[in-house]
Amino acid sequence: MNEMTVLSLFTGAGGLDLGLEAAGFKPVLCVEVESDSRATLKRNRPGWRLSDPGDIYQLDRRQLLRQASLKPRRLTLLAGGPPCQPFSKSMYWSTGDSPRLRDPRANTLYAYLDVVKATLPHVLLLENVKGLAFDGKDEGLRLLERGLRRINKEHSTTYSPQIITINAANYGVPQVRERVFVIASIDGQQIESPSTTHGPEKEPFLTAWDAIGELDVDPWPAELETRGRWARLLSSIPEGQNYLWHTPRNGGEPLFGWRTRFWSFLLKLAKAQPSWTIQAEPGPATGPFHWKNRLLSIEELACLQTFPRGYAIVGSRRSAHRQIGNAVPPAIGELLGLEVRRQLLSDRVRRRLRLLPERRSDCPRPERLARVPSEYLKLRAQHREHPGTGLGPAAQVRERAESRG
Repeated sequence: MNEMTVLSLFTGAGGLDLGLEAAGFKPVLCVEVESDSRATLKRNRPGWRLSDPGDIYQLDRRQLLRQASLKPRRLTLLAGGPPCQPFSKSMYWSTGDSPRLRDPRANTLYAYLDVVKATLPHVLLLENVKGLAFDGKDEGLRLLERGLRRINKEHSTTYSPQIITINAANYGVPQVRERVFVIASIDGQQIESPSTTHGPEKEPFLTAWDAIGELDVDPWPAELETRGRWARLLSSIPEGQNYLWHTPRNGGEPLFGWRTRFWSFLLKLAKAQPSWTIQAEPGPATGPFHWKNRLLSIEELACLQTFPRGYAIVGSRRSAHRQIGNAVPPAIGELLGLEVRRQLLSDRVRRRLRLLPERRSDCPRPERLARVPSEYLKLRAQHREHPGTGLGPAAQVRERAESRG
């Protein structure tokens, strides 16, 4: 193909697409409905065309082809990450299950397949949370497979989807972030999972300090101060730990029961380790927090996701945080774009990712730990542990409701 084109669905702030751009792909159309995300794309990439309308359910497929200046079988890559909430791990933790295909947001999988059918791309790439492919709970994946079989039968294609699970930290992203990618080629070619480059017996992980150390300045803006009931407890938790530090199994005070809170509760970064996963819907006690017991700035969050420096996220703090947390790290988009070119398009490509931060050699020691403030000591007790996956309070409420019929 003379020009490597990509059509983007559920573009969000453009994380996946920035990576594909860095890998040599040209975006021909971005389909995104949310207004702040569209404003982010317009501000940073005014040359990228946004679909009109932005709602994929209202965008006629003939309109889509016309706006993208495409004909069937002429598109190099169809890429996108349908909303992941129906398959989220947090739902399994709280209730033992998730709505999966019962959730109306899962209809985005049908919309994605409709665009595959309309464009017949040379390669398709779909990103989602690991829950999409959980054993026994993989209806979403099965739906995609059935849809592609129908497209193969109707259009004489041979899409054969492969599942690649990637932890971003293993490829140099300064963040532990596991996601599933579904990749298929129109001619049935198979793709191998890219070899990891960072970790034990490989190049050391890139760290939070590598990504945002230069932004660690005092004093910080007032809007980055933590607030709420648990704000003052944060300074008594070591770098890299969460509320579990203050349970009987660890070294703090017995303030909570083991696993009675979600894992991101009072979660802190460690300078010398990759960041924890950036959340899309943070609350006042939801981390990761900075090692200096403050909120991370929007610029810091974007750097931890490997967005290019200077890439402005439009909207309120909450909206910007959500856009960043929902994004694919651009460096992972770059990695997969290069692998698609190398393995499925027979191109000679570089191996080094240009969107990774540079390694620093000036990482300071961990911050000094503070005493537990007195107002929290009244919580010291023999707390019950969480009874297990799907057995917690939310699951019990659901079970009682179902039994009442």
